[in-house]
Amino acid sequence: MSNLETTYLGLKLKNPLVAASSGLTSSVEKIKELANAGIGAIVLKSIFEEQINNEVSSMLEKDQQNMAYPEAEDYIKNYLRDNTVTKHLELLKKAKEAVDIPIIASVNCVTGAEWTSFAKDFEEAGADAIELNIFYMPTDRHEKPGVVEQLYLDVLKKVKLEVSIPVSVKFGLHHSNIIGMADKLKANGAAGVVMFNRFYEPDIDLEKLELTSSEVFSSPADIRRSLRWVGIVSSAITKLDIAASTGIHDGDAVIKQLLAGAQVAQLCSTLYINGASVVEQMLSDLNSFMNKWNFKTVDDFRGRLSYKNIPDPLMYERSQFMKYFSNRK
Repeated sequence: MSNLETTYLGLKLKNPLVAASSGLTSSVEKIKELANAGIGAIVLKSIFEEQINNEVSSMLEKDQQNMAYPEAEDYIKNYLRDNTVTKHLELLKKAKEAVDIPIIASVNCVTGAEWTSFAKDFEEAGADAIELNIFYMPTDRHEKPGVVEQLYLDVLKKVKLEVSIPVSVKFGLHHSNIIGMADKLKANGAAGVVMFNRFYEPDIDLEKLELTSSEVFSSPADIRRSLRWVGIVSSAITKLDIAASTGIHDGDAVIKQLLAGAQVAQLCSTLYINGASVVEQMLSDLNSFMNKWNFKTVDDFRGRLSYKNIPDPLMYERSQFMKYFSNRK
């Protein structure tokens, strides 16, 4: 049996499979099921700043009298915030008691508001690390790209002021300079990054002429969105752990991300589609691969095919299908 142990954010994991933040990590029962299946670590379901703000707006709109009292909004927001945080803290404490694997708290942020200070509450409740799930959609054509990136850094810096446990940042693919963004996050205290976030995307229902949501789950082909950048960023920036995310549906996908330089692989869609049993199959595939190539530990092959370790690094940079299409009639 190969040694699948690894580290992520300074935490010791029995293997590089991490359950991503989702509805599957929102209850102790589901968390225990994933732990029993062999998962290496759990990222709890996110606490959503946007959801709290939307609930505040909804409550104010239902009772127009509240709109006349500015203090009403503060009261309602504080009540909802405290109630939401309390539920997450209870989940965290119960999860820590129920399983013996690292538990990472997740915060979904859209601003650098002061309320992110409750990250300290997660630390005191026993969280092993914090994952910041940051997303901001610029809709003002006059807004400069640097302002958007600074928002990410501001949120990170605020949280780092509150906690001493490791903090990672989950960010999206759409940045002007992904390597530069990862480097800035590291410089501002991030112990790791999750590449990449999978956001809600709209679609149009032609039968109803309505705006709707697109497919929620990723597909195996989506691994291409992160594999390139895992290989490049892992080579360009040292001492920054990378959790590969999106399109990781089977053991082969996990192995590819590790070869590209990822520290761990975060799983979500495949857990919904295939159930917790897919974890055992992935671990079996990883073991078989390591036995085939006589790798004793994950570190023996991690990054073996990253940008800096292959004969032709341009393979990671190439953006056109010249070789492919030139051979087709």
